[in-house]
Amino acid sequence: MASLITDPLFEISDRGPAPNKNFYYFSVTKSDVIWRWWKISVRSVDRLSRPGELRESHEDFLDDTSLQSEVSTIFGCRILEYTKALCQGHYDYLDHLSDSLLLRIINYLELEDVGQLARTSRRFRQLCGSEEFWEQAVRHRCNTVSAEVASLAVEVGWRSIFFTSKLQLQKLISRRKLKAEEQDEGQMSDPDTNTEKSPDESSETNQISASDERTLT
Repeated sequence: MASLITDPLFEISDRGPAPNKNFYYFSVTKSDVIWRWWKISVRSVDRLSRPGELRESHEDFLDDTSLQSEVSTIFGCRILEYTKALCQGHYDYLDHLSDSLLLRIINYLELEDVGQLARTSRRFRQLCGSEEFWEQAVRHRCNTVSAEVASLAVEVGWRSIFFTSKLQLQKLISRRKLKAEEQDEGQMSDPDTNTEKSPDESSETNQISASDERTLT
């Protein structure tokens, strides 16, 4: 599982709370903690201030109460506790897995459990409601998925396919086939051959007829 952990483990950036206008960056990698800051001020004396950086090992950060206090002030207590847990080796593996791998895992859950999982975070809510999840759910629970069903899913969505009975799916597919056949027949039918002549064509025909009459007389 350790190979699934990406680097950095966590990173965040934001401006300090009022009246502080400085900008801060905080990152936890696999080996150390990085704290950067940019001083933002309208005073001319501060315009030449260079960005600062502090880099510490995980062990040093856990002992550095001063930096911990600053992290808590800028980003909040929850961020501080989470990053301290990372430095102690308590990784949130699910948070670092790819969406495709998470979708494969989620599809082994019961549908009620999927609903509960969707309430835990924004990411899981998006994954559990995505077309990719419902497509995998249909394919996971069915031996085969015909081309007609896949084509119908493009119109109505895979979630609708999942909750539709087989009999109802057959009816929907039959209606789509009938509609497609009617459209094909309409395109193949011959156009009306008795088209009206344009005014220019009618005038030209009349002139030719009059010329023929003068020649005959």
